[in-house]
Amino acid sequence: DPKADSTRLILNSKAQDTVLHMAAEMGSVEDLELEDVLKVGYQDIKCVESGGPEPGVGCAGRGVITAINFLEENGAYDDVDYVSYDVLGDVVCGGFAMPSRENKAQEIYIVMSGEMMA
Repeated sequence: DPKADSTRLILNSKAQDTVLHMAAEMGSVEDLELEDVLKVGYQDIKCVESGGPEPGVGCAGRGVITAINFLEENGAYDDVDYVSYDVLGDVVCGGFAMPSRENKAQEIYIVMSGEMMA
């Protein structure tokens, strides 16, 4: 989610630094360490925010692809039982379909809400 607010309640804090923001600050995603972007919150839930471009600029799905590849390459999925993605539902960008398209998920659940800020 480009707003980077999906993990706030789990972390009991403000928005955490995103993979794309930290990669831009450090020069590239190859310069990142997992510890730079992965934070542990309530009940030892591991949280990462992929981030995205400014609204109306670029492809937010690119952030999803970059973040998932980075997490895979750095072993973020090694000791987890479940992975939850918060993705935008109003965008037709192909990057948001990556987890299902590349068989990165065994099951997919779609959760919707009628709330404007859901």
